[in-house]
Amino acid sequence: MVMETTSAAIDKIRCDACPVMCYIKPGAAGACDRYANHDGKLVRVDPHVILERTVSHGGKLVPFSRTEDWDGKIVHEPSTFVTAIGAGTTYPDYKPAPFIVSSEIDGVDMVTVVTEGIFSYCGIKVKIDTDRYLGPETATVRAQGEAVGHVTTSEYGSQMLSLGGVHHLTGGSKKEGRVTCDTLMDLANCKAVELTIDGGASVVVQAGQPPIVNGVKEERMRVGCGSATIGMFAKQWHGKVDEVVVVDDHITGVLSEHQAGKLLDIADTGIKMKGRRSTPGRYFQVADPGTGWGGTNISDPLAILGPFDAKEARAGLSMLMVSTTGEHSSYYVLDEALKPVETEMPADLKFSVERIQENCEPALCTVLFMAGAGGSLRAGVTDNPVRLTRSVKDALTRVTSGGAPVYVWPGGGITYMVDVTQMPSGAFGYVPTPALVAPIEFTMKLSDYAALGGHMDYVKPLSEVQSGDDVRQLPWQNPIPGPRA
Repeated sequence: MVMETTSAAIDKIRCDACPVMCYIKPGAAGACDRYANHDGKLVRVDPHVILERTVSHGGKLVPFSRTEDWDGKIVHEPSTFVTAIGAGTTYPDYKPAPFIVSSEIDGVDMVTVVTEGIFSYCGIKVKIDTDRYLGPETATVRAQGEAVGHVTTSEYGSQMLSLGGVHHLTGGSKKEGRVTCDTLMDLANCKAVELTIDGGASVVVQAGQPPIVNGVKEERMRVGCGSATIGMFAKQWHGKVDEVVVVDDHITGVLSEHQAGKLLDIADTGIKMKGRRSTPGRYFQVADPGTGWGGTNISDPLAILGPFDAKEARAGLSMLMVSTTGEHSSYYVLDEALKPVETEMPADLKFSVERIQENCEPALCTVLFMAGAGGSLRAGVTDNPVRLTRSVKDALTRVTSGGAPVYVWPGGGITYMVDVTQMPSGAFGYVPTPALVAPIEFTMKLSDYAALGGHMDYVKPLSEVQSGDDVRQLPWQNPIPGPRA
């Protein structure tokens, strides 16, 4: 890509790809490592990525209809898609997007507008599958000692973090902004990042990989809360044990009191639970949060029990205590003093614990990049930016990021989220303002693009882009549908 090359000194050229405006020596790259001085010309260092649809598993495709001109495709999708990865930016934003590409899909003239957006207003939403206590809600999340985000709500078997945002990127110290930018870029590029949470744990996060909490790799997320676990497995415990307690930081379940137990005519056991009773068989706050049984701070499950009621309990009464992942489990029998004594677990109960483990999904980290495609970026698409926003809201324009589908939030602007694992590797970069650089594509009918006030004079055919010298062709990943309007 050729850009403005105003000389600042002998043999140096000035890059105008972002607000830093680096002066670059011959043979050197700018601060972002994305643009370089090649024989006095400013060039994009990384190749431009184009996705090619391929048959991923080989074998023959069988046509579902007999036609003479059938080409082997079951669904007619475009075979080539031009992403914005490596395309370059529109800064200082009055310029058209680097590539405005026309193609024909099923007889319809289409256009895809691609650009690498410079995002100061961006962040990462992280879902960490774990029952371990990571830290209190709103606690500061740090990388290399610098504040980069905060803990948000706990969801069903997962802890959510919100990282980045303009206040961390630009509102703090220079080091905070730099570390935040590095952290976001590494996470977005599916690299492992170690985070520490004030008043909580240390956790290693990597998209698509299990979280590592305080040095221990998580294997599974919980099958459900304690109450839900009772409901799912009550029939499997019926007749094999007198009482079951499913220990959970949020909702601990007790089989004999739970509605599932009542419907199975399970007798009262005289069990007494610590914590706050909710509805029958459901208890809140049985212990403090932690990294022990069921996301609590206990290592001895008997710590959440009070004395058994002698009016209902009896010597020989059996009890299973298990966590919501099946990771922890113990079997007890009451002695003559109605004290639980740990005993070897019967085989059929071991099977039920294994069944809980089997029903737990693998614990993973999910990383979603979230950004607002602001006013200046849209100017690279059309001379009337609000029309692009309206076209996206009206579903006339499809938004993708590196070819991956995105979720566009309702309301004003084009605020989108994308799963970084569905994007080609190395899709994200940075500029030292600091801000992240991320690909974004807008695909629509050519006629709709003209109606937006699009930069029609800059539309070029797909064949011209494919023939470029610095183009890298990659296969579409299987889960990603073809980007279409």
